[in-house]
Amino acid sequence: MKSSNKLLWGLIFALATIWGTAGSTDAALKKLVFIAMTPGNPSIALGATEQFTATGTYSDSSTKDITKFVTWRSSDSSVAVISNAARSKGKASSKVPGTTTITAKSGRISGSTTLTVTPATLVFITVIPANPSVVLGGTKQFAAIGTYSDNGTKDITASVNWSSSAESVAAISNAAGSKGKATSVAAGTTTITAESENTSGSTTLVVTPGSREGDNVLPITVNGSLCLINAYPNKPCVSVTVCTPGTSTCQAIDDILLDTGSFGLRVFKQVLNVPLIQTTVGSASLAECIQFGEGSSDWGPVQIASVILGNEPAVQVPIQVIDSTFGTLPLACRNADRSPAAAGFNGILGVGPFVQDCGSTCASSARNGMYYTCNGSTCRGTSVPLSSQVQNPVALLPQDNNGVIVRLPSVPPGGIPSVNGSLVLGIGTQSNNVPSGVTAYILDEYGEFITTFNNRSYFSFIDTGSNGLFFPSSGLLPKCGDYSDWFCPSSTTSLSSVIRGASGSPSSVVSFQISNFDSLLDSSNNVFGDIGGNDVGQFDWGLPFFFGRDIYMGFEGSASSLGSGPYFAY
Repeated sequence: MKSSNKLLWGLIFALATIWGTAGSTDAALKKLVFIAMTPGNPSIALGATEQFTATGTYSDSSTKDITKFVTWRSSDSSVAVISNAARSKGKASSKVPGTTTITAKSGRISGSTTLTVTPATLVFITVIPANPSVVLGGTKQFAAIGTYSDNGTKDITASVNWSSSAESVAAISNAAGSKGKATSVAAGTTTITAESENTSGSTTLVVTPGSREGDNVLPITVNGSLCLINAYPNKPCVSVTVCTPGTSTCQAIDDILLDTGSFGLRVFKQVLNVPLIQTTVGSASLAECIQFGEGSSDWGPVQIASVILGNEPAVQVPIQVIDSTFGTLPLACRNADRSPAAAGFNGILGVGPFVQDCGSTCASSARNGMYYTCNGSTCRGTSVPLSSQVQNPVALLPQDNNGVIVRLPSVPPGGIPSVNGSLVLGIGTQSNNVPSGVTAYILDEYGEFITTFNNRSYFSFIDTGSNGLFFPSSGLLPKCGDYSDWFCPSSTTSLSSVIRGASGSPSSVVSFQISNFDSLLDSSNNVFGDIGGNDVGQFDWGLPFFFGRDIYMGFEGSASSLGSGPYFAY
């Protein structure tokens, strides 16, 4: 029995071997005869990708997915490239609009199809400002920022269709020249929507009852009671209230430097006693390095605060918390202010003519030199949406949001110990800020205009944060011995210049005086209308220019009887 079973199993094994050999011979004879490509002749928008599939047809009419086994090629790699990497074989990535032939090849057999790359398509619309409010009777200018399939962004305010969900609360214009401008009708809430190419974005607009006259005024003291640290002459100070968003946990902070040459609120961490909300990009913390004209800089995280100016309603706004210990200081901020004592103030309120402190440059490029994302101590440059940038809080007010007026009295020759004035919010929005007898000078995209001095023209700006008049002296005025950045003429020198709007008009003559800085500093006074220093290549109309004048700053994108911002007027 054992012997016969052994013979039987041997016979079965032999037959199986023969059959297996025959099957292998048939497989060896099966050959690839055709390659089909899918999808056929597709079109994709610039910035998009397309995954191709190669299906092989064999001599026995069988088919198989051979995407991972063929060699892929694009006839025009400037239009699109296609991957031969193990994990992404057959994936085409667009480069520029155009047409290219995509080929899959195995041995002598190949298949091909045409890929067309069309211009980038609109994929997302952001409406800014985000969730603003406006006082009944006021207006609010909205902007639409389009994000495209190639990750590019563009201001498409003028090309979208605007709508308001409740026109009984606010109507919004689609007329040329005023597109995106909402006009309040009644107190309430409405949704503002921008739509284009079957894509839309929206935000909420709240219309509130009007505010009272006087709520829009902040006291200014130049080297006075609001200046806790009188570190230098001609220092204008205001008080700002900072609150934890959504709460009544608030803190009034004095010794905030009033600065028409920057944009947004910045407060030292050492004086901030209320918790704020960290702004993030993805999962990383957002931080900023801001550099100033005289060479100083401030570094620290961007956090959300509720800010109260005067008796206006609180506005929720990103601010910079000045903190040189946050993360790792970037090279541009290696000299960042370490403390209020080192800087000479507790913070800065920037009320210059722009809404954000960087704008579209930082929204579109990570190499802007200002904004960074930080994971732990590692910080890298980043792009940042307009709504997350440090913003001028005045521009977010429900009313009185189209500009500011700086009102400071005249200062006699030789100076005085201190002086009091006012920062008035809004231009032509209440009876206390109606322009009268002033001329507006349009500013360029950098907030500058033109000053002609000593037969040469310079780009120039007005700046309460600069404590003197700084300009190229060309040897007209001697420098001081102890303070070489300042002028020390032997006697008070009268000078004049001509200022013009960025377009070249209008124009006016400005007369000013420069006295001996050393002598003035030896007095008991701290406020001077006749101090200045050397600045190569530009003209900085600092605080002395403001004494005895009402100086109007009109914000970009907003209008008043003086015109559309950005502008300044006096």
